[in-house]
Amino acid sequence: MKRHYDSDQTRKIIAEKAAQLFSQKGFAGTSISDISKESGFSKGHVYYHFENKEKLFMTIAQDTMRVWGDKWDAISPNYETATAKLYAVAAFVLDNYKTPLLKVLQELMTNPAADPQTLKQLYDLVETPMRAYEAVFQYGIDNGEFVIEDLQTTTFLFGNWLGALCQHIFTMDYDTLHRMFQQSVTIFLGGILKK
Repeated sequence: MKRHYDSDQTRKIIAEKAAQLFSQKGFAGTSISDISKESGFSKGHVYYHFENKEKLFMTIAQDTMRVWGDKWDAISPNYETATAKLYAVAAFVLDNYKTPLLKVLQELMTNPAADPQTLKQLYDLVETPMRAYEAVFQYGIDNGEFVIEDLQTTTFLFGNWLGALCQHIFTMDYDTLHRMFQQSVTIFLGGILKK
């Protein structure tokens, strides 16, 4: 009897096993052979579904950011004011940025041999949180809470401020970093709150 082959399920299993391996061994330390062995599918199956290791990692990273965006979208309505949303999104970034794949992402971004297209896709991952920040700022403008002359620049600055703090997730204790995230919002609000 012929074995039923579910392409979507195969792709999902390969991605899940690859994510575990990347988290444990890093990008360079994980081979397609490792992924094949761990997933139970041939190297041919891995290449058929993902073309190469970088594309496989990109799929995992993009799925992770989609889930991040979905989680934020689900809780954002719980905060009534734009100010409350801004504090909440900063805490959300801190609490949801440190994933097992973060170090792998950083490893790949600093790899001089990485495909330039892959690097562009990695940098494009910031669009998800940037859209969340922009929506909070727009909400504040719409309800008269914020006075912002240039929405794109404000979003860019806020995103980079939080992004700079995120670089310390592995080197600072959580409570100190949490205070810094919250203080950053307080300082930032000083420039945009309607007087």
